[in-house]
Amino acid sequence: MSETHVIGIIAGNGIYPETFAKAARAAGVPRLVAAAFTNETDSSFAGEVDEIAWFRVGQLGKMIKYFTRHEVTRAVMVGQIAPKNLFDLRPDMRTLKMLGRVKERNAETLFGAIAEELEKDGITLIPATTYLDDLLPAEGHIGGPQLSDRQQEDARYGMKIAKEVSRLDIGQTVVVKKGTVLAVEAFEGTNEAIKRGGALGKGEAMMVKVSKPKQDFRFDVPCVGPATIETASEAGVSAIVVEAGCTLILGKDDVLDLCQSKKVSLVARSGSNSG
Repeated sequence: MSETHVIGIIAGNGIYPETFAKAARAAGVPRLVAAAFTNETDSSFAGEVDEIAWFRVGQLGKMIKYFTRHEVTRAVMVGQIAPKNLFDLRPDMRTLKMLGRVKERNAETLFGAIAEELEKDGITLIPATTYLDDLLPAEGHIGGPQLSDRQQEDARYGMKIAKEVSRLDIGQTVVVKKGTVLAVEAFEGTNEAIKRGGALGKGEAMMVKVSKPKQDFRFDVPCVGPATIETASEAGVSAIVVEAGCTLILGKDDVLDLCQSKKVSLVARSGSNSG
């Protein structure tokens, strides 16, 4: 079977896997083969693909054999794996050997190592933004209230700090208020950083999310979805700023409705204007 006729989907949690599957179908991909993860991937995702098998996080060897059996030569990594499940990793032999070669264990090195293992078996990891260009917003206002002058200042400041934090490969999100950093995302993930920062911001906090300076769009692509807006609203974060052209807006219609009803501003800024 030609590589243009089958794509393997390494599916984490959230709506990203479903979003990708629908976009791939719309682009004419007739066969989708999914590797899903227990306690991560939504069970309803099975209805979006032609083949699906369930794995524990860490069963890399088994997953690669599954893809090979179904003639997958291109695969995409979409959706996150909860940090708690990464700590509860029960790796197979192939994963153990891979981890033994990785000295610094962050998202970029771990996912990069997985990509190398896939390549050894003839499976190329394609960009996680494939078929999703229309979900990468251009610079400007996206939804919710317009930013005030004070918030515009915070947006510039937050973008500068977030870019530096991402350069150091700590995280890609910061929460700021009136020129002060309230929270920095690390391994715990975006939502936990939002909650910490929002609690300190008392309704006036701003979340800023950016790409890494040399973002590998095969994995760890910045995303904002309905759950992000809900979490921000509940935490007292009144504005979200993302990097234009580098951040996926998943479930866009729901995101826009939530921004309006929850009064959460959503804006895209150029990363090059972060100085």
